[in-house]
Amino acid sequence: MSNKIKNVVIAGGGTAGWMAAAAFSKLLGKHISVTLIESDKIPTVGVGEATIPTLHLFHDLLKIKESDFMAATNATFKLGISFENWKQVNEDYMHSFGYIGQSCWAAGFQHFWLKGYQQGLASDIGDYCPEHLASRLGKFAALPNQDRNHAFHTDAGLYAKFLRTISEQHGAKRVEGTISKVNLNHSNGFIKSLTLADGQQINGDLFIDCTGFKGLLIEEALHTGYEDWRHWLPCDSAIAVQTRQTKPLVPYTRSIAHPSGWQWQIPLQNRMGNGLVFCSKYMTDQQAKDLLLENIEGDKLNEPRVLKFKTGTRRKHWNKNCVAIGLASGFIEPLESTSIHLIQQSVVRLMQSLPSTEMEPAVVDDFNRKMRLEIENIRDFIVLHYHVTQRDDSEFWRYCKSMEIPKSLQDRIDLFVQSAQVYKTDQELFGEASWLQVMIGQGLMPKEYHPIVDNMSDEELAGFLNTIKSTIQRRVKSLPNHVDFIQNYCRSAEMR
Repeated sequence: MSNKIKNVVIAGGGTAGWMAAAAFSKLLGKHISVTLIESDKIPTVGVGEATIPTLHLFHDLLKIKESDFMAATNATFKLGISFENWKQVNEDYMHSFGYIGQSCWAAGFQHFWLKGYQQGLASDIGDYCPEHLASRLGKFAALPNQDRNHAFHTDAGLYAKFLRTISEQHGAKRVEGTISKVNLNHSNGFIKSLTLADGQQINGDLFIDCTGFKGLLIEEALHTGYEDWRHWLPCDSAIAVQTRQTKPLVPYTRSIAHPSGWQWQIPLQNRMGNGLVFCSKYMTDQQAKDLLLENIEGDKLNEPRVLKFKTGTRRKHWNKNCVAIGLASGFIEPLESTSIHLIQQSVVRLMQSLPSTEMEPAVVDDFNRKMRLEIENIRDFIVLHYHVTQRDDSEFWRYCKSMEIPKSLQDRIDLFVQSAQVYKTDQELFGEASWLQVMIGQGLMPKEYHPIVDNMSDEELAGFLNTIKSTIQRRVKSLPNHVDFIQNYCRSAEMR
């Protein structure tokens, strides 16, 4: 076929660019030339240091060994996220990875737990999830044949460097320079080439836009359009700073709500990643900086920097012969660490959908439809955290509590409150256990449970719940301290 894609050009580096380069060069590099354009003069955002368990799938494809990746990026294990002050000030809950309890053909575990909880037979729902208990006790081990319900805290800059090495080993070419012009084919509107500031011209068949919020190709050149979601996700700013470690590592991310947003704490082997996400309508940059610096521990390793963003999505992630990946495609916000997941989904889905140079409309439309469904489901999950709250102590939280939400989310909330049902659809990231933990953690409690639960006597129900709980306790108790495990399994060279 003369119209096969032969040249893939990636505009921009960072996590998005090098994930794309590593995947294309290692998995398709025998047939496709990969060129990545990156400028040392343009800093990457590089603050997203927390991931979710789906990263295992990407690493499996590239045959990346977990311990090698972790040692190279100062990574630690992540079993979930601790949400503090979200439901109400001085109240917290954990959204852990993994499965909860044991279901039956007619009803999920939450139905049995709900009746038990109402009758004083059940404890916190997290006690029935191994990862939830392990995160609270600081326990972890990567054991053969176990479910990989863990993620990572990692240094984004080192991760990009790690992937760059893989990319270049498999033939990807890095070109240093800034893009001064995007050249279009006037007959069909496709991108023909990119002109660099030094006059060099880079030709390609398929262009991947990893130029960040600017969207140099997808937006500035192709005018794709952007759908603004700030009426549902009002935070539009973040301040990030790194500090020295002062406490023992915990196997979870901390998300601490404040009057106009929230603060993150992400523990790496060699330092702590800190940041404050806020809405500029209710807090100035200086107020946010002061609040962040008042609530960090350890000496600063760099100066705080402010990042501005607009939550939402491109109207098309794939337009003409250009695919936007990472921040160029849109941004939800970092609350549930979904950015790297969306990058890998875009990369893998693009490789699965790889068309000819004609960019067949059916292929492009299918890609855009699937990415749209996925990002909308993630959006709804994030909005849930803000909207379902008992906080009314600030103008920001009063707005979030009273704002109109997407119908798709309202339908989920109504279904859960009325019948305790949760579900996971196709092209959806978060499973039933995630929805359960956040809904209950934020204060939603169902009115009814499924009648099949009443087939059990109170004694049988108590035995059922206690057996699950005690089995999990024994299993978690046998695990090593997760800091000790890191020392033996993936200790970085910097910490040796």
